Amino acid sequence: MKNTSSLFNVPQIRSIQQMIIESSQKYAEKIALVDLKKTPMQNVTYNSLLKNILALGSALKNLGLKERSHIAVIGDNRVQWALAYLTAMCFNYVIVPIDRNLTVNEILNIIHESEAEAIIFTDAFEQMMLEHQSSLKKLRLYINMDSPAKRNNFSSMSELIGTSERFDAQMLPSINNDDVSEIIFTSGSLGRAKAVMLSQKNLASNLMSMVQMFFIYPSDRFLSVLPMHHTYECTCGMLCPLFAGASVHYARSLKTIVEDLQEVHATIILGVPLLYEKMFKRIYKTIKEKKVTSALIQPLIRTTTLLEKLGWKNAKRAVFREIHNRFGGSVRCFIAGGAAPDPLVAKGLREFGFAFVQGYGLTETSPILTLNRLDNFKDDAAGLPLPGVELIIDSPDSDGIGEIFAKGPNVMLGYYKNEHATREVFSEGWFKTGDLGSIDSDGFLHINGRKKNVIISNNGKNVFPEEIEDVLLRSPFVLEALVYGEKDEKHDEVIAALIVVDAEAFIELSEAREIEITPQLLHEMIAEEVQKANHQLASYKQVRKFYIRDQEFEKTTTQKIKRYLVAKK
Repeated sequence: MKNTSSLFNVPQIRSIQQMIIESSQKYAEKIALVDLKKTPMQNVTYNSLLKNILALGSALKNLGLKERSHIAVIGDNRVQWALAYLTAMCFNYVIVPIDRNLTVNEILNIIHESEAEAIIFTDAFEQMMLEHQSSLKKLRLYINMDSPAKRNNFSSMSELIGTSERFDAQMLPSINNDDVSEIIFTSGSLGRAKAVMLSQKNLASNLMSMVQMFFIYPSDRFLSVLPMHHTYECTCGMLCPLFAGASVHYARSLKTIVEDLQEVHATIILGVPLLYEKMFKRIYKTIKEKKVTSALIQPLIRTTTLLEKLGWKNAKRAVFREIHNRFGGSVRCFIAGGAAPDPLVAKGLREFGFAFVQGYGLTETSPILTLNRLDNFKDDAAGLPLPGVELIIDSPDSDGIGEIFAKGPNVMLGYYKNEHATREVFSEGWFKTGDLGSIDSDGFLHINGRKKNVIISNNGKNVFPEEIEDVLLRSPFVLEALVYGEKDEKHDEVIAALIVVDAEAFIELSEAREIEITPQLLHEMIAEEVQKANHQLASYKQVRKFYIRDQEFEKTTTQKIKRYLVAKK
């Protein structure tokens, strides 16, 4: 299936090294990366970014780190994290990004399994490194991003850069674009770690294809909020802007997003669906508090929609200016990834004049496979295949749903030191995504859910838990939901749900009705909400049992519930 829409012209690159050199020449004194919190390297222009890369890479060479050595990086989002990553790319090293929220055991395991010889980290991890230095025999270079280093045998990134010999871009090593350049661990469990190997060709092809479908301007300002170790944020939120000459601004925290948007006047933000759901709920809550405005909102939405159809393209932005100003007044697009957003949230944000697009991909595909476009989108679809990406649906059922297989220059080299796992996910050159979906007559991909999560109903039909969860989560009283199959007393499979209630919604209900929050109230209200959800679902998809859970679920960095942990319990 190919994307036949007109595409934007973009520069052709073979590697990330080439991209960095060319961007530094083209956008020299333009701001590239900015930290909104205080760090040793607050911001860099494109020119100074390359100079710092050359200095750090030169220092690593002088410390005896040979080409193709593995370098781990761990820490919060900041300019120096990007510098560590890009230095590895430019100097023919292999970068190993590590999730800073993993347990000590998981972090140590990744360092061991990846065969890292150097690690670049923030001050928060120095004590951990000191305590476990003796057990990490292969690791010989410890570089602290925060200066100065506290121990003699640890290096300071700032000091290495400051004392480095002069190094010219002409002296950079040649890169084999097909070699592994990045190893990303999707699991940190001891002995069962699975690590994706990506090449510079994988990453470069994905960058070009994305920008061909969604053009990024040098004037764009990205607010970075998702963890940089994750390939979605790393490729789309860092490499993409640097490819296009835009700037990336690292948010102080998730709690300061609105203030950071206002400070930066960001034009693009990459987020997970949960972020946009919270934004949308907050907008409507503010509107409801202003009763006069609340009564006018639907007529205004209808009127501005009509005006835009008649040619006034900025009608919604003008009429809903106050809402736009809350987010800095310059947002030109919200981009969702990591999971499927609720189509109603996408539609709702668009009704207020915000462009909203979603894409789909996996770490194994560098990561993007499909993307909606600003002028060609479907809110209930994962988008159109990127140029160069081929998709097929394997063994489709009567509804056209089957496993999504992908092929393209962005598909990984394989899993590191795991030939068996690599063989399992490839079939005659096609990568098996593990996701179930279908392709409609317009070429848009629709995702139904993970293959391993499917519930087989009593009538033999496939039930996708994610679809039911999306409906349940539309309730203001439901904070989180996990749907699964459970055997009833007749040993039949029935649809059950674990639900975490939204405390804020129940507090508001309690105050409005002047009633006490009790377990009975929680159960009665959730039962009502489950019934409302069931009215929107076919009979074989309806929730027959539900349980209220006290604690929120443990989640991944892209805010997806770790189902395997719940299954164990």
